[in-house]
Amino acid sequence: MKSRAFGRRKLKVGLAPGTLVHVGEKKAEKVVIRAWIYNSEELIEKELQTVEECLAFKDKPGMNLWVNIDGLDQIEVIEKLGSYFKIHPLTLEDVLNTSQRPKMEDYDSYIYTVLKMILLDEEREEIIIDQVSIILGPNYILSFQEREGDVFDPLRERLKNPASRLRKNGVDHLAYSLIDAVIDNYFLILEHFGEEIEDLEEKLIVSPVPETMRMIQKHKREMIILRRSVWPLRELINSLQRVESGLIKETTQIYLRDVYDHTIQVIDSIEAFRDILSSMVDVYLSSLSNRMNDIMKVLTIIATIFIPLTFISGVYGMNFEYMPELEWRWGYPVVLTGMALIGISMFLYFKKRRWV
Repeated sequence: MKSRAFGRRKLKVGLAPGTLVHVGEKKAEKVVIRAWIYNSEELIEKELQTVEECLAFKDKPGMNLWVNIDGLDQIEVIEKLGSYFKIHPLTLEDVLNTSQRPKMEDYDSYIYTVLKMILLDEEREEIIIDQVSIILGPNYILSFQEREGDVFDPLRERLKNPASRLRKNGVDHLAYSLIDAVIDNYFLILEHFGEEIEDLEEKLIVSPVPETMRMIQKHKREMIILRRSVWPLRELINSLQRVESGLIKETTQIYLRDVYDHTIQVIDSIEAFRDILSSMVDVYLSSLSNRMNDIMKVLTIIATIFIPLTFISGVYGMNFEYMPELEWRWGYPVVLTGMALIGISMFLYFKKRRWV
């Protein structure tokens, strides 16, 4: 099946670096802009109708600004926002390219990070992977998402609490919290996969069927996708810890170390699930082989029992004139009785040897 993102990527061929082209699927009906202006004493939450409204809050003294964009297909919105906050065109190009690898880039005046937010569609039993771009400036954060619906609702609720660390600390703590929320949600996804894998193991032991194998292959593909999305986070968090920038305070570095530990745990869980799924394929093939061996053993035993019976019936099926047994009055029942005794004796012998 042809990838739409791959088709859109061809539009960038030959264009100058920094040319803004949306690469990826359109996942939002419209672009939604929301802003949170806050400090330890005040919080303003507002849905903006135009990008220009951000200018009223951009350099408000003593206030922090968080602007979140849902929907990336309207390039003019991203371009205007970038010009107002003096974002480099290469950064905006990466924001619009939804096939980015998780990474961190330091542009001195701001820090750009991009990572994958993973959600679970329970109805379709599929994982949804959206790109989240976060730009950390001196007193502002710009976050870009492909659609509405994310894992940041708990953070928005915490912002409403004047006593929370989000309100007391700067925007670097909010940036950490956004990254931490994305990574913590990985644990929920992995917990779901853990339950699915346990159910598959039970089915595999009780009655391995082709549907079981199909589910194993499906989960293996999902683990590959998860690994591709999570593995680069080690480098991303490590770079944030080592970056020499005044935008990230020392107090936030402690929390970043905790996020790094969570990232390692997620990666270890994914690797463990991949190993389990690979071993389940071997178990499935082994179960099929054992089942086939059992069938062949039964057929072999049946054939072995009938070999002497077939021989006897073949001997007395020869049309020679001088066969004295043919003239016996009790010849027929004697031969049938003998054949029955031979068959029963062989069956009892096989049973005694535990071959059946």
